[in-house]
Amino acid sequence: MDMDLIALFDRATAWTGSKIAAADGQREAATPCDEWNVARLLDHLLHGQAIFAAGAAGEVVGPPSGDPPRLAGRDPAAQYEAARQATIACYSQAGVLTGMVNTPFGPMPAAQFLGIAVCDQLIHGWDLARGTNQDPTMPADLAAAAWQMLGGRISDANRGPGKNFKMAVPVPEDASFQAKLLGYTGRQP
Repeated sequence: MDMDLIALFDRATAWTGSKIAAADGQREAATPCDEWNVARLLDHLLHGQAIFAAGAAGEVVGPPSGDPPRLAGRDPAAQYEAARQATIACYSQAGVLTGMVNTPFGPMPAAQFLGIAVCDQLIHGWDLARGTNQDPTMPADLAAAAWQMLGGRISDANRGPGKNFKMAVPVPEDASFQAKLLGYTGRQP
């Protein structure tokens, strides 16, 4: 599958952003992310956008650890829209997407880093939708693209208590790409 990563990021984050206005009034609601309620998940989404943009701007960035900073203010939907547009602008600069992002583990291709951003924001959009009783159905082509970028790439060292991912949840071989993606990242599809 030939992917325009900036377009995928734009569509994935627009889908996630479409869930934020309805979620805002439910900040104390639980989410599939055991450690985060809606308020903390909104903070993570905003923090993620800042990390992805900083990577494109040449800063050393790595996966977030611990709880995200408290970022969601009075209008998290507007904050998220501004943050995702800033990230898109960073990656749209000449040469950025074909360059490298500096991480504590060494340089990473910027395209790979933006692919992680697509997956992170799309999957957490699903978490937000589930936690706030909204339709969690991802656009099928976005789920397929995210599965292609992420499937088979999470090591066992990154799974389990205190890690970035829960243990994978088995799904049928003929499951949808969304179900495969969610199960693989430790969510019950």
